[in-house]
Amino acid sequence: MSKVAMITGGAQGIGKAIALRLAKDGFNVAIADINESLAKESAKEISKISRAIAIKLDVSNRDDVFNAVEKAKNELGDFNVMINNAAIGPITPIEEITFEIYRKTFDINVGGVLWGIQAATKAFKELGHGGKIISASSQAGQVGNPELAVYGGTKFAVRGITQTAAKDLAHLGITVNAYCPGIVKTPMMFKIAQDVANAAGKPFEWGMEQYAKHITLKRLSEPEDVANVVAFLASPDSDYITGQAIVVDGGMYFN
Repeated sequence: MSKVAMITGGAQGIGKAIALRLAKDGFNVAIADINESLAKESAKEISKISRAIAIKLDVSNRDDVFNAVEKAKNELGDFNVMINNAAIGPITPIEEITFEIYRKTFDINVGGVLWGIQAATKAFKELGHGGKIISASSQAGQVGNPELAVYGGTKFAVRGITQTAAKDLAHLGITVNAYCPGIVKTPMMFKIAQDVANAAGKPFEWGMEQYAKHITLKRLSEPEDVANVVAFLASPDSDYITGQAIVVDGGMYFN
């Protein structure tokens, strides 16, 4: 029987790349996204490879997350891997941070991870087996980046939550890890670069270069680069790894 994974923010970008890779690896997948129409399009595409369903999900809403995991479990017949991928990345110069953007970003990027961990743990316990929880941190969760205080703060928080949850849930046979992408060719990254460029009165290419110039491998990341690492964390090959945040940034940050 195929294993089941749910990917939040799975309709596009890194999330969709993860869903496609896991489907190729034999998983049945639930594409959970706030954009329901896009989630349905992605699920339809992935259905050519493996079984896929679309679920409308606002990760900042705890009840919504629990209901989404329950639906994935019931419709796909099992639940084995939870991927807390959904996030937003606003540009926030330190003096311009508002309560509203702080609250929204933490509710999605941190709250979504907490509720995803809780909901997945509940499902694993109901099914009587362990599982894997994999969450999106970031290169910006390893080192502070200019004008990303709020986003970076959420991604540092994900690392802390990952370490704590790994210790709290190990006795249940649950591993908890995170992945830390760098500059990935996704709609969210393009928006960040555009916002930075706009603030400086520069073109989009200049905005991208501000992030890309420090990459050791001298190329931007494809979503598939990140999906490859998540696939490893979702596989039995990573069974002895927990509490880790694996950096996938082409050599921007060295630990």
